Amino acid sequence: MIVPLSIIATAIALPIIVTAVNVSVPLAPPSGAQTLSPTLVSFSIEQDNWPDWTGTDSRNEFVHTALLNYAALTGHPPNIRVGANSEDHTFFSPTVTINEDQFPPPNTVTPYPEASTITVGDEYYQLSRFLPSGTHMTWGVNFGADNVTNAVNMVKSIIKAFKTPSVTSSGVVLDLIEVGNEADLYKNNGLRPSNWTVNQYVPDWISVAGPVAQAAGITGRNGSVSLQGAAFAGQGFTPRQIFNLGILNSAPGKDISVISQHRYSAAFCDGGSFPLVSFMSKSTIRSNLTIFNADIAATHAQGLRYILGETNSIACHGAPGVSNTAGIALWMIDYTLQASTLGMEQAFFHEGVGYKYNFIQPITLNRSIIDNSPLNPPQPPHVQPVYYGGLVVNTLVGSTGSSRIVELSVNDSNVSGYAAFEGGKLVRAVFINLHPWLASSTGTRPSVHIDFAFTGGSKSGNATARRFLIQHADDTANVTWAGQSFETASGLPSGSVVRESVVLSKGLDLPATEAVLVDF
Repeated sequence: MIVPLSIIATAIALPIIVTAVNVSVPLAPPSGAQTLSPTLVSFSIEQDNWPDWTGTDSRNEFVHTALLNYAALTGHPPNIRVGANSEDHTFFSPTVTINEDQFPPPNTVTPYPEASTITVGDEYYQLSRFLPSGTHMTWGVNFGADNVTNAVNMVKSIIKAFKTPSVTSSGVVLDLIEVGNEADLYKNNGLRPSNWTVNQYVPDWISVAGPVAQAAGITGRNGSVSLQGAAFAGQGFTPRQIFNLGILNSAPGKDISVISQHRYSAAFCDGGSFPLVSFMSKSTIRSNLTIFNADIAATHAQGLRYILGETNSIACHGAPGVSNTAGIALWMIDYTLQASTLGMEQAFFHEGVGYKYNFIQPITLNRSIIDNSPLNPPQPPHVQPVYYGGLVVNTLVGSTGSSRIVELSVNDSNVSGYAAFEGGKLVRAVFINLHPWLASSTGTRPSVHIDFAFTGGSKSGNATARRFLIQHADDTANVTWAGQSFETASGLPSGSVVRESVVLSKGLDLPATEAVLVDF
């Protein structure tokens, strides 16, 4: 990606200051600092429309560019997991070339429903070659059908794909096989009896995952390919429960290297009204993540990695006026960085085609994502505001592969802060003002003044800042990151990078519904 030369801007007039906070910023990482993964921001792709994301005869250039924008910031493209709900509705057929999907009719609540049945052939998995070089993948196989033969056929085709010359030469790598998606919900969706429990899940999973691991040639958790465990919807089943039931002592359990849990903060499956302001809440973001603390600790105690293997704002493809807005991008920044401080190595944000919470809309849409009404003209591939949140997060992460993070204590219920360290030194910090400034807001836009109090030494002089500028939290377009717009036909940024000089002794102002990243 070619980025224009930076512009150093002088301070511009900002709204009247209504509050001020003094933020203690350590110059060296405290003992509890967590490692920042270069692929902290990763993506989960619904399995049915996977070919739309990659392209079939040639790569999807828009998606490829949008992913490379992220890779340019950390040195690594996002990890990609393909699976989710349609993972357990997928069947392999040697007579199908790529895929044949059967979809229920769309409606106003779900304009782009998931396929009820997906039949795939060998070339379906070979489409992995169209992802950016260096992408690491997780592929899901069907456990919901409780059909060992089908699960084995799926994984054989996956392994076969990653041995083909086209995939091998692409630099795309298979890391993990996931056997089943959100099995704790099977008793609710008809894939298992209504009285099915975690005690039954464990031997059932072993009976399918064992042959899958054997067919894949997996020989332990430290090999080039291993198993991803759990993938539960929330707390219906927990890692602690399956550990206590001995899953890790089983043959496929010994192949598990990663534990995944999923999290959405609400659900739009039957419609409803969700206030955006409820998501722009520092305390709510934390309470939605800290419920996993015991599972994270138990997972790490077993020597396993822990991830949010599927997440986003509101389940069932997002809610209008929330998931597709600029305000949710601020939620995403705070949510993702908070997850990292808790020991969640990666957050896989779920994507489909036409979903309201998509970071990237990968193909031209002919129907509205809001109410299923026809679009005239159709809407070409584009990024949504939440995509900018990933740009901010990845800029904080940086490209060394060794940065560490701590949350900063900010005595303001609307403002969050995080600091990143490299080589034992403070290098960057980001501050997010979650106070909602809406199109309906009146009066003067409030702002917070942040004063820096450095600990572990002194720091003076100037720093530079880049701002994530939003006009209103409920806007669905026209935002910028460091002066640049990514709402372009190509996915490449337009405009020059804008950096603002900050006198450290004077601090900086942060208006409501904005974020700022400081380079020290």
